Amino acid sequence: MTMTHEPARSDETTSSARPVARRTLLPLLPMQGHTSGKRSAVTCHLKCADACFHPVPNTSDNGYFRDIVSASMSRRTVLAGASAAAAAIVIGGAVAGDAAPAAAIPGGNGGKLAFDPIAPVPASVDDVVVPAGYQWRPIIRWGDPIFSEDDAFDPLHQTAEKQARQFGYNNDYLDIIAEPNGKRGVLVANFEYTNESIMFPPDFDPAERSRIAMAAHGFGVVEVTRSKKGQPWSYVVGAPRNRRITLDTPFTFTGPAAGSDLLKTVEDSTGTTVRGTLNNCAGGTTPWGTILSGEENFNGYFRNPGQTPAEQRYGLNANGDGRGWRGVDPRFDGVANPGYLNEPNRFGWIVEIDPEDPTSTPVKHTALGRFKHEGANISISTSGHAVAYQGDDERFDYLYKFVSKDRFDGSNSPAARAHNKTLLTAGTLYVAQFSGDSPAGEIDGTGTVPSDGQFDGTGRWVPLVIDGVSQVPGFSAAEVLVNTRLAADAVGATKLDRPEDVEPNPRTGRVYVACTNNTDRGVPGRKEGATEVNPRNRNRDGHIIELTENGNDAAATTFGWSILILAGDPATNPSTYFAGYPADKVSPISCPDNVAFDSKGNLWISTDGQPGTIGLCDGLFKVPLEGAERGRVQQFLSVPRDGETCGPLIHDQDGSVFVAVQHPGEDGSWAAQRSFFPDYVTPGAVADGNWGGPRPSVVQVWKP
Repeated sequence: MTMTHEPARSDETTSSARPVARRTLLPLLPMQGHTSGKRSAVTCHLKCADACFHPVPNTSDNGYFRDIVSASMSRRTVLAGASAAAAAIVIGGAVAGDAAPAAAIPGGNGGKLAFDPIAPVPASVDDVVVPAGYQWRPIIRWGDPIFSEDDAFDPLHQTAEKQARQFGYNNDYLDIIAEPNGKRGVLVANFEYTNESIMFPPDFDPAERSRIAMAAHGFGVVEVTRSKKGQPWSYVVGAPRNRRITLDTPFTFTGPAAGSDLLKTVEDSTGTTVRGTLNNCAGGTTPWGTILSGEENFNGYFRNPGQTPAEQRYGLNANGDGRGWRGVDPRFDGVANPGYLNEPNRFGWIVEIDPEDPTSTPVKHTALGRFKHEGANISISTSGHAVAYQGDDERFDYLYKFVSKDRFDGSNSPAARAHNKTLLTAGTLYVAQFSGDSPAGEIDGTGTVPSDGQFDGTGRWVPLVIDGVSQVPGFSAAEVLVNTRLAADAVGATKLDRPEDVEPNPRTGRVYVACTNNTDRGVPGRKEGATEVNPRNRNRDGHIIELTENGNDAAATTFGWSILILAGDPATNPSTYFAGYPADKVSPISCPDNVAFDSKGNLWISTDGQPGTIGLCDGLFKVPLEGAERGRVQQFLSVPRDGETCGPLIHDQDGSVFVAVQHPGEDGSWAAQRSFFPDYVTPGAVADGNWGGPRPSVVQVWKP
C-alpha cells in the first residue's frame, strides 16, 4: 500500500497565512543568552550538548603546519615531486594536471533544474520556499507507519513499540537508490536526535517518553514507488525491504579495535557487539550500495566521571546524560554503574548498513577512528582502493581520511559486493596537516584576501594507523582508534573551524570540506588565531575548502588546497569571498553544513545556523565550480522556521531535489508550537495521520 501526503500549499509561499505560536523556551538551557543572533539555545542543548558553553575539548598546542614542516616540505617541493602530468595542485582556482578539463563541466542553470534563485527568506517564515514553477511535498514524516497502517501516528497516544515501527525523528542523511527502471527504489534516512518538549504533552509518562525517544533514533529504510521517471515518489507501507534500526538493534564491531578492553562492558565482555546507534548525522552511499553514517555528538547522552584525558577530550563529564535516559537504561550512567564506563567508547564511529537486506547485521568500523563524525564519503583511488573522507565536527578539530588495505571489486556480482562490504575493516587512517603559502602578516583574521589573490597552500596526510599497526608513539592501535582525537593531537594535526561534511566531487575528484563556523577562533588570550586555512577570527559564517589530491589520486599522501567560499551576507559582511565571483551578485549564505553534487559536477550546499548569523531561514544553494560562474552562490530553497536543511540529494537528470527538513519549530513547546510544517492543520489537531505541530520530514521538490 502506498501513502502520499499533499500539503496545503506546495508552490513558492510565505508564512503569512500560517499560524505562528508564541515563543516558549525549555528550562535549563546553558546556552540561553549566549547564542548569536536568533540561534536556538534548544538546538545547542539537544543536538550538540551545549558544546559552545563548555571549554573547547582540544587544548593541544599544535603549531601551524608551516612551522612544523617548513624544513622538509614546501609548495615548490610538492610541485616538483611529481611529474607534470600528475601534479594536481590547486593554483589560482584551477587544478593543474586534471585528467578532465574543467571547461568540460559547464556551470550555470542548464539542464532539468533550471531555476531563478529565490530571494532570501526571513527566519520567521514557516514554510518551504522553492523557485517559481517548482512544487514540493513530503515523501515521509516523523511517525508515519513503516510496516502496517495499524501503527498510524497519534502523538497523544504514542508508545515506544509504535515508534520502533514508524519513521523516526529529525531525519538527517538521505538517499534514494532507484532501480534501473526508475519506478521503484529504496529511501534511507538516519535520525539524529529528539526534542521531547515539542514531541509530547507535559504530563506524558517520563519513562515511556525516554523509551520513545530512544526508538526514534537510528535509521529508517522504506521502499518508494512512482509511475515514471521525473514524477514524485511515494513510500510503500509494509514493503519487503522496509526496516527500522533503533538503540536496541545489535551492531557488530569490525577492525583493529574490535575486542579491545576499551570496548568491553558488563553487557558485552567480548568488546565485539553493541546495542544501537545514536546522534547519526551526515553519511554517504558507498559504490557497493551500502549506507555509511556518522555518530556525532554522542557525549551528550552519557554520564561519566570525566576525569581522564580521553573523557575530557571527548566532552564526557559527570553532568552528562541531559536526556535522563539513565533512568530507563543503566548503560547511560557510568558513574552509578562502573561496569558501563566504556559504553561511550562504543559510540562515535562510522556505521554501515545494507539497505537491500533487512536481515543483515549493521556494523561499526573501528578502522576509521572514533570522534564526532559528521559522516564519511567514498572515492575509489587510481589503484582501486576505497578512500573514506571524514570530518570531526567540533571547534578546532580535524580532517581525516581512511584508505582501505584491499581493492574495490567493480564486477557487480554478489561475490564482489560481499568483498566490498569488508573494505572498511582494514587499512590506513590519516589526519590532515595544512600549510598556507602567504606571508604570516597577510593572515590578520579579517578575511582580507592575500596579495596572491586567494587563500591556498599545500598539505599532507599523516598516518595514525597502517594495517592495524599504530604510527603514534605511546599509543597502541586500539588506543589510536578509540581515542583518535588524542592521537591526532600528538602528531600535530591542523585545527579547523568545525569540519563537517567532506565529499569528493564525482566528476573531478576534488574534495570539498564544509567548515561550518567557529566563533572561538582568535578569542584573545585563549584560542588559536587565524591561519590561512581558517582566515577569519570569530568565524560566525563558516567557509568551504577545496582540496585536490596530488596526481588527482584519492590515495595520495599530499594535496593542494584553496578556499572556495568565505560565507556570509556580502551586504553586511565585507570579509566574504566567492572564488573571485562578484560578491554583490550572489545569494547570501552562512554556516555551510552538508554538500552534494549534481551530474554536471556543480556543488550544492545546505546550511545550519543562518537564523543566528544572518537572520534568514536555512536553505539549499547551488554553486558552479567551473567557468565564468565559478563561485556564484544561488539559493534554490529554504526550510521552515527553526529548521535545518539536511541530506541534500540532487537528481537533476530526473528533475528532482530532495532534502531532509530537521528540527522545524525547535524553539517551541507542546503548548506553543512555532512550526506547523508539513501538515499545516489546526494547531494541536490530530486527524487522518496529520497533526497540528512540527514533523521532521523528507521533502521532494520537482517541476511538473
